[in-house]
Amino acid sequence: MYGNLELFIDGKWLGSDGRKGEDVLNPATEKPLAHLPHASKADLDAALEAAKKGLAVWRATAAYDRAKIMRKAADLMRERYDAISKIMVLEQGKVYPEARAEVITSADIIDWYAEEGRRSYGRIVPGRFKGTRQLVVQEPIGVVAAFTPWNFPVLTPARKIGGALAAGCSLILKASEETPGACVEMVRCFADAGLPPGVLNLVFGVPAEISEYLLSKDAIRKISFTGSIPVGKHLAALAAKGMKRTTMELGGHSPVVVFADADPEKTADTIAAFKYRNAGQVCISPTRFYVQEDVYPRFLKRFTEYANGIKVGDGLERGMTMGPMANSRRIDAMESFVNDAKNRGGKIQTGGKRRGNQGYFYEPTVITDIPDDSKVMTQEPFGPLAPVVTFKTFDEVVERANSLEYGLAAYAFTTSNTTAAAIGDALESGMVGVNSVMISTPETPFGGVKESGHGSEGGTEGLGAYLITKFISQA
Repeated sequence: MYGNLELFIDGKWLGSDGRKGEDVLNPATEKPLAHLPHASKADLDAALEAAKKGLAVWRATAAYDRAKIMRKAADLMRERYDAISKIMVLEQGKVYPEARAEVITSADIIDWYAEEGRRSYGRIVPGRFKGTRQLVVQEPIGVVAAFTPWNFPVLTPARKIGGALAAGCSLILKASEETPGACVEMVRCFADAGLPPGVLNLVFGVPAEISEYLLSKDAIRKISFTGSIPVGKHLAALAAKGMKRTTMELGGHSPVVVFADADPEKTADTIAAFKYRNAGQVCISPTRFYVQEDVYPRFLKRFTEYANGIKVGDGLERGMTMGPMANSRRIDAMESFVNDAKNRGGKIQTGGKRRGNQGYFYEPTVITDIPDDSKVMTQEPFGPLAPVVTFKTFDEVVERANSLEYGLAAYAFTTSNTTAAAIGDALESGMVGVNSVMISTPETPFGGVKESGHGSEGGTEGLGAYLITKFISQA
């Protein structure tokens, strides 16, 4: 079920062949799945040369023809969704229905970008003098270096591949070494769809070494990174040395505001399902729950019941609704958050411990009675932890929700149109869901503010991130 892992450079698949590498582990069993080769500096140089040649070919290809290849790749992803989904479950841990939905959504992303790339229009600006034509045109920015994390092994690369290819760019993708298999299979779909050699290259290795090497090269004109705030800041500083454009989708710590006029049970069901998706390992996962005092008991009761009903186990087993954490580091992090909460007077309503002694399974957890300066309320948990606290007034909860450096996603629930409009305006976040958790679709911008990053993926903004604007004045 889990295939060979290879690099993809200049249209060729490259195996171990004496390269350094590492084993990929199944988080449900802690056993190796396969050996992953690392790219050498020679491999990276080859990828850079291939990307430069691929750019020359791809930018000269009509957007209409680029779209054909991209749509064919998306169709292949849909045909192969079952195999790709099972590979993802094995290496990342999420349950099969979530993996399947991710693959299908990723194909939709590629499709959407294929069509949007055909609509990368310029404009004519009327000249001041007779016989003068003033043109504004959009051109591909150049070779892109893209870096993606382990929590969404197909969807996050799809966003970057889709935007870059639709704009006419070539790219070198460094996907996560912990979850490489599903991304390898997605790249295979592009190769089988007839993408010219060098347009898309896939490498793996020691993250810091790969990123610093690529970012130092003049050929790279754009960096797209999804990951932690500290790493994002480091890459942004490296990019600044060469005035390279960046898109940074960094960490979040999403507040959820539940007003007293909302239906507490319905709200709890909606937001709990979203909270425990992928074991909470989602950058836009709801992570700080502020509930108005009048409905707090009912919300907490229903939310805790939902957490208790989650079936935790191997993601390939039928009926499981939450898989393991992706790696041992996440287990250590959960224990640190929970211990800090307990030391600060927090009460564990359910969960709060590792499950079993094989695999990285952690119980869905609900924590109450904790201060706003506790670790779980101030640092992104990135796991199945839900701290739930009360608030009294609108102004108070806005101040508390906006108090952190994060600004990726936020959620609010109310039946008042006035309150809905006010909270949507007041929350300092790149994305706000009011009575909804649907804040990520191919056609809408995805990105944060403050230390959660800058730039957007998805929507027309996601395409524009890979384009430069040129003004031509012709007399």
